[in-house]
Amino acid sequence: MSRSITPLRERLGRAGITMTEGEGEPTLETPWFVRALQAFSGWLAALFLLGFIGMGAVFVLDSSVAAATLGLVMIAGAFALLRGANGDFVEHLALAGSLAGQLLVAWALGAALESVSAGFWWSLVGLQAVLALVMPSLTHRTFSAFAASLAFYLALTEGASAPSLAGGLVLLALTVLWLNEFRWPAHMRQLQALGYGLLLGLLAIQVMGYHGQSLLLGRYDYGTGLTWLEPWVGDGLATLALLLLIRHVFRRHRYAIAPSARVAAYGAAAVLMLLSLQAHGLSQGAVVVALGFAIANRLVMGFGGLLLLLSISNYYYWLEATLLTKAMTLFALGVVLLAIRWAIRHGWRIGETEGAGQ
Repeated sequence: MSRSITPLRERLGRAGITMTEGEGEPTLETPWFVRALQAFSGWLAALFLLGFIGMGAVFVLDSSVAAATLGLVMIAGAFALLRGANGDFVEHLALAGSLAGQLLVAWALGAALESVSAGFWWSLVGLQAVLALVMPSLTHRTFSAFAASLAFYLALTEGASAPSLAGGLVLLALTVLWLNEFRWPAHMRQLQALGYGLLLGLLAIQVMGYHGQSLLLGRYDYGTGLTWLEPWVGDGLATLALLLLIRHVFRRHRYAIAPSARVAAYGAAAVLMLLSLQAHGLSQGAVVVALGFAIANRLVMGFGGLLLLLSISNYYYWLEATLLTKAMTLFALGVVLLAIRWAIRHGWRIGETEGAGQ
């Protein structure tokens, strides 16, 4: 064994690659069911601990200052635990404690502002954004990004009456984030956690919008604000995200895509925008599907497929359009998607031969 390894080590050394004795040994990963059991144990222990604290410190709810102080202390304690966490039990225990602290801070903010207004939601957006950036836990970052997107949606809905604007901006943000996930290799896992949180937030926003319900507990009269932009502003931002995605792909593969395929891609984006004016939300699912295909991420593609199916089913049950109009729109969508698939399979190969010939 050592005789076969020695020549290989010498060849790697001549190539400038150093190899130590410990390298090459496979690392054993904890099975998923053990990790799930540890996570469940962490949440169970956290619930008992929080119940014990709540029974002894229920008086802090009478004072917004005391509630905010205790909440910040619990968040700081969770941060300290996560910095030294070596297992799923401690990580989920710290996550549960952090969530309880965030609830106390939100309670204090609501009591201080004396109403659940747009300022309250903007404050939560800032809190969740900070936690998403600084918390040393991928799970916590994902949850904080998800909570920040929901708070952002509620802030725009309450203050500007523009729920689709929130969905469009979240889609634009996650598109830029996923396209730059490899720009900083040392922080790639953190960027991916933020991206998954924004995807979950976009999915929750779209589900609420498709069911005609709001997260504001039955409050549907928000005033004027930017109502005149609804619901086309979300589709417009989705088209902008699609154009950014197409531009990124063309710049990355400038010699591998034929000019005819470029024209077809921009034409498909224009047709998709026109279809979205009739079937709102359609472009957002298509953008996420294209994004997952561009970055070779099957999970992102799955999110996009789910968003696409939700938008199509919502459009099918939309009562303001006839069945004939819906059928023609879905037929045009199918033709566009098949044309995109044909252009990718044939135009890409032509571009590769042209690039190889150059």
